[in-house]
Amino acid sequence: MLNYTEALHDGYAQSFRVDRLVHYEKTAHQELAIFDNASFGRVLALDGVIQLTERDHHVYHEMIVHTPVFGHGEVRDVLIVGGGDGGALREALRHPDIRVTVVEIDAQVVETARRHLSMICGAAFDDPRVQIVIDDGTAFVARTDRSFDVILIDSTDPVGPAKALFSPEFYAACRRRLRPGGALVTQNGVPLFQGEQLRASMIALRRIFRYATCYLAAVPTYTGGPIALGFATDDPGRLGEPEALAARVAASRLEFRYYSAAVHLGAFALPPAVLRLLEP
Repeated sequence: MLNYTEALHDGYAQSFRVDRLVHYEKTAHQELAIFDNASFGRVLALDGVIQLTERDHHVYHEMIVHTPVFGHGEVRDVLIVGGGDGGALREALRHPDIRVTVVEIDAQVVETARRHLSMICGAAFDDPRVQIVIDDGTAFVARTDRSFDVILIDSTDPVGPAKALFSPEFYAACRRRLRPGGALVTQNGVPLFQGEQLRASMIALRRIFRYATCYLAAVPTYTGGPIALGFATDDPGRLGEPEALAARVAASRLEFRYYSAAVHLGAFALPPAVLRLLEP
């Protein structure tokens, strides 16, 4: 019986028993593996790092999508940079008035998700409100003249091609593509082990946007504690006023497994150690 070991952090690793290897290949951009595990169901890993599992992906995908969407209140167009597994896309499409553009650098991630991750993406890639663009995210954002209400950076960690998605230049390009009141959400790793990554992003975002902070989500297979999601906007009111936020969530009639109006607000209540990382 094989084990799949993730050793993202120095001196610490987590291991999954591979009950069935579903798919493995080296794409033009990365090593891609999909396997089944008794505890977590279907698992996707890229370059040796767990990206999602069937058991707990909903935490990350609900929080990266619904927090900015409900906080904004009037979202019509969403850009997802990365997200080729379709999980964030599927969550965004639960809002019937939203159109989504997904820019994924690796076509094989999308194709493999279609074939092997239907429990994650459903039929999201076939929705007429969706445009799939196979391209480098930085190049697309720099080139496009389209504007968006929310931009989600649903990326891997800042290694290889993904490193550019954490740069000040890319954040500035995203700001130019946001409509007034728009919000940018970034994946910023686990503060316990990736605190400097979070600090660097916050410094860059605060130089570009009027307001930037982060919020937390507890994803069990992201080792080291809650993951930080950066939130940047020129309109801090888009964080969500409690009564209006609760009303929007209730009016949507959507059911969630992790997200709620209360969890949304609580996610921005940061522990002192994380607040210190956010200090100028």
